[in-house]
Amino acid sequence: MKCMHKNLEATEIDKFDAMAADWWDPKGKCRPLHALNPTRLQFIVDRCPLLKKSVLDIGCGGGILSESMQKRGAYVTGIDATLSVLEVAKLHAIESNLYKTDNNTHTLNYIHTTAEEYAAIHPNSFDVVTCMELLEHVPDPLSLIKAAATLVKPGGYLFFSTLNRTPKSYLFAVLGAEYLLKLLPRGTHQYEKFIRPSELEQWLRQAELHLKELAGLQYNPLTHKTYLNNDVSINYLAHVEKDRMIR
Repeated sequence: MKCMHKNLEATEIDKFDAMAADWWDPKGKCRPLHALNPTRLQFIVDRCPLLKKSVLDIGCGGGILSESMQKRGAYVTGIDATLSVLEVAKLHAIESNLYKTDNNTHTLNYIHTTAEEYAAIHPNSFDVVTCMELLEHVPDPLSLIKAAATLVKPGGYLFFSTLNRTPKSYLFAVLGAEYLLKLLPRGTHQYEKFIRPSELEQWLRQAELHLKELAGLQYNPLTHKTYLNNDVSINYLAHVEKDRMIR
């Protein structure tokens, strides 16, 4: 079952649907996600300790980042538009005994919905909002960013990751990862949907958000190791803040 919304494309959902059963195989179709996760998690916790924080993970997929943040003490809600990957996330959490409560509050929860739909009923609800590797997969990234801005509390933090639209990213993220090294299924990415940092910053301003920091997220396909640096020409992470005053 798919959660349909104007800011979704059926072909994009089908891609993730096809990856669902393989999500938690560290050497399978989602191997790059497993490799990227420790570095992107560290980027988050270095800027916002997660203990007792309410966190929304938009486009959570099978729950790799969601579980990692819960293990750092956060109360995590993961949302995704593809039911099959959410079922994988729930099953893995059950098998890992991660469905725990703290003072009768669930510390990990998964919901089948979109950011726009969830924002309509949960404005200003989360200390932290994450949205990893999703902006380049939706027709209207600004709509998604505005929904994320609505969901986070005033003074809260948001974290985005996406791919820059450069010849280098096409060479490494598309030709290299999908065709040469076959790290991802062919067609996972559409180069024209990659997002330049200047475009992201413009959308953030339109959503009344403030960009605090950009960092390059580097992936070595031979060693499957990742690290941060100042090179944002391929993958990059953004640390964003919402004004403390509700407008």
